[in-house]
Amino acid sequence: MIETVAKAGLPVDELQEIRKMRIEPEEGSNGKRISVVTGIHGDELEGQYVCYRLSSYLKENKDALKGTVDIYPALNPFGIDSITRGIPAFDLDMNRIFPGNTEGDMNEYLAAEIIRDIEGSDLVLDIHASNIFLTEVPQIRINELHKETLLPYAKEANVDFIWVHGASTVLESTFAHSLNSRNTPTLVVEMGVGMRITKEYGDQLFEGILHLMKQLDIWEGEDYPVRKPVISSGYEDVCFLNASSSGIFLKSRNHGTFLKKEELIGRIINPLTGEIIDEIKAPTDGWLFTIREYPVVNEGSLMGRILKKEVYDAPKQKGCSQ
Repeated sequence: MIETVAKAGLPVDELQEIRKMRIEPEEGSNGKRISVVTGIHGDELEGQYVCYRLSSYLKENKDALKGTVDIYPALNPFGIDSITRGIPAFDLDMNRIFPGNTEGDMNEYLAAEIIRDIEGSDLVLDIHASNIFLTEVPQIRINELHKETLLPYAKEANVDFIWVHGASTVLESTFAHSLNSRNTPTLVVEMGVGMRITKEYGDQLFEGILHLMKQLDIWEGEDYPVRKPVISSGYEDVCFLNASSSGIFLKSRNHGTFLKKEELIGRIINPLTGEIIDEIKAPTDGWLFTIREYPVVNEGSLMGRILKKEVYDAPKQKGCSQ
């Protein structure tokens, strides 16, 4: 059943409307609820396929459903329509206005109504993609303030990587932080690349969501085995690769591969002179979980991220030697 979460009037008789698909068992819900959310950033489309797969599959298999599933494919519908990261015409990042304010402007009001509707879920998945410049392996990012609550869920989500961030990096105005602060456990999923859909990643996360639903007693149908994720406990575990000069980047290795120290990741070239300006090499043994996708680079551009070998080999280890 499609329900309207929030709406607000716009000029020229238009309407801004946030909608969700609610799927419930035929005999009534057992009171458990999972919410799957995406589309906060309009140029991040990976979650659209996940919502489609989940909605289609569950509607055909309601007999195995025990609890409620709420699917929110477009929290920023105008952003998706215009392929814009933020809210068009406002130059505003929607993920910086939560928890909102019912007495505030239109966007603050919509944000407050979204939080009101989702708050109280047994689990929320907030699905994002990377931007158009980078490709990411399927991962969950957790604030260390909520690590104790979220890590057990994240391990069951069928992602490749869990990245626990320090408290100093917290943005309190994000959707996930607002809900986690209200005791509604919310996982932030990052995967793929901006403005594209990576079907295999969507299928991977779909299976992880069904597995989580099984764990939460929301689903009694088909279950899937989940992969054991690599876990990093901080930025000190990760090497950030940045361009030393401007040019065109030609990658040699794909994300998700293991690299040896000094192994070539890609070259920055000058199309005018035919020269190789720079070579991007692995500074250490490790796992390349982020790679530059957009070929035009400027000095300082992020080219990739490598998880150090000692952490990749020992996911339960905290930190690593420098």
